[in-house]
Amino acid sequence: MAVGADRPVVLVGAGNMGGAMLLGWLKSGLAAQSILVIDPQPSDATKARLAEAGVRHVSEAPAGLRAGILFLAVKPQVMDKVLSPLRSLIDEESVVVSVAAGKTLRFMESHLGEAGMVRAMPNTPAMVGRGVTGAFANARVSEAQRQIVTDLLKVSGPVEWVATEADIDSVTAVSGSGPAYVFYLVECMAEAGRKLGLPADLAMRLARETVAGAGELLHQSSEDAAKLRQNVTSPGGTTAAALSVLMAEDAMQPLFDRAIAAARQRAEELGS
Repeated sequence: MAVGADRPVVLVGAGNMGGAMLLGWLKSGLAAQSILVIDPQPSDATKARLAEAGVRHVSEAPAGLRAGILFLAVKPQVMDKVLSPLRSLIDEESVVVSVAAGKTLRFMESHLGEAGMVRAMPNTPAMVGRGVTGAFANARVSEAQRQIVTDLLKVSGPVEWVATEADIDSVTAVSGSGPAYVFYLVECMAEAGRKLGLPADLAMRLARETVAGAGELLHQSSEDAAKLRQNVTSPGGTTAAALSVLMAEDAMQPLFDRAIAAARQRAEELGS
């Protein structure tokens, strides 16, 4: 199956995540005429971007059209309302890709009928081309279709296919929600610096640039995170003193264990 003007990639929702994916597709060379955006209330900026790129935009599913890929980039809370009118776009050659947290394949099938379906969980760094996406495909998705979906998803970063649908809830907990954990780490580091007497704005700049720089070093290095940590840690030095607190038995690891378990539980609840 190939996508094209007669069987386009239909993007439902052109908000932050959908808009980021759209820009990535266009930059990667996907022809504008191979994309159709369905969004009843796009922002003025989105409408201008679509017009400039030459991407077709409609407010509801057009009659007689069949999607090559139906890409659902809407919030989980509105999926019930959004899905049923899209059923006419699906046939045996279509693949549905959803990035809505917690919404199961069974849920989507209840609205769209049986079809090739993929649950994907990107994260917000996709907006700058530095995301990571976990994905699971049902048995109706062929290898060729999986490759097309991979190509669409990888414009925002690496794609990791998981073995079971349940694994997507774990992906959601680790990487889908993960950027918020990192942003909170910056807040905590900055606040600790402020309490030591640094001006608040300086402490925030130091924390922000440190985390951003460490992330880039991790991205570019072939060494794993543990080795990079060890490289920074001189025996008896300042880093070792801090890590003795962060790596205590009751400190950061068990805290993250509980936090990520709570996120996974919530993802499961959203799907029930």
